[in-house]
Amino acid sequence: MKAISDPNAAAAAAVAPDPFAADRDQLRVLTCGSVDDGKSTLIGRLLLDASLVFADHVEALARDSKTHGTVPGDIDPALLVDGLEAEREQGITIDVAYRYFGTPRRRFIVADTPGHKDYTRNMVTGASTSDLAILLVDAGKGLLEQTRRHAFLCSLLGIREFVLAVNKMDLIDFEERRFQDIAEDFTEFSRRFSACRVAAIPTSALHGDNVVRRSARMPWYRGLPLLEYLETVVMDERPGAAPLRLPVQYVSRPNANFRGYAGTVASGTLRKGMEIMIPRTGVRSRIAGIVTMDGELDDVSVSDAVTVVLADAIDVSRGDIISSTEKPPQRADAFAAHLVWMSAMPLLPGRTYLLKAGAQTVGATVTS
Repeated sequence: MKAISDPNAAAAAAVAPDPFAADRDQLRVLTCGSVDDGKSTLIGRLLLDASLVFADHVEALARDSKTHGTVPGDIDPALLVDGLEAEREQGITIDVAYRYFGTPRRRFIVADTPGHKDYTRNMVTGASTSDLAILLVDAGKGLLEQTRRHAFLCSLLGIREFVLAVNKMDLIDFEERRFQDIAEDFTEFSRRFSACRVAAIPTSALHGDNVVRRSARMPWYRGLPLLEYLETVVMDERPGAAPLRLPVQYVSRPNANFRGYAGTVASGTLRKGMEIMIPRTGVRSRIAGIVTMDGELDDVSVSDAVTVVLADAIDVSRGDIISSTEKPPQRADAFAAHLVWMSAMPLLPGRTYLLKAGAQTVGATVTS
């Protein structure tokens, strides 16, 4: 509660670590899990206890808590991220709420997603761009169907780092055995995921136990509190290890002397001078230049938006892929896949659908 008692200090601390400073790496974090397990409360508590909330926001939060809060006589941290009127009326998260902040160690983008099964599609939206998932579990309820569903969807979307936040430990008297049982249950469930890592942390988001600082009420837990873990967790440091894939979104032809191919690097590393190929035609060329908002660069990697200039005038158009020559993408007219199907209408074999692959849209039929 120190962030509330000293709002001026909170404001000063909030502006000190610039969340957009480029001198620290960035971690995209997702909170997920079943409804009412404390996702929004956890993020709100983290921001408050780390003094990352401006003084006027703290004052507004105190006012809103009197009307919409669920904590009698105190502030409700969840209201920092649950801003929609419908969310406050129902006490649940409906839409994805993004929060941007930074500490001296790392920059963060946190996506707080809904736990209710009717809004699973919104959770998938947040997970699609995240590096790490904080999966909340109510210590009294344990792993629920929606908990497992969210974990499975995160795995399908490529998330390999999980923090199992066993929340509401205060409601079970901070019992170590209960925490261990839940952690073991999830570890066993996660064995079906591909190469995932799980860190289990016992928390009480409402009271701040093991969120920013280690809790004195759980001396048996010797690990890091949540924020410190997020600041120090080592992610995959080889983002360019995968083969190059650059879907062409736009052909830039401002004059007769320039032809560039714009897109966002989906995987791998792109370097000036490297040999590339266009899988559709099999034609090869070399990268003559890489143009970005920061000027011309010698190399770029995953998620960088670029315009590349090729050494040869070859046939390249929107929908094509610029790839490495060593491991070009396979071309096929049939494949098997796991789909996250979010329509209220069922997926029907024999029906033709539109399939978007990179910047290209083609017709596709489900066979089974």
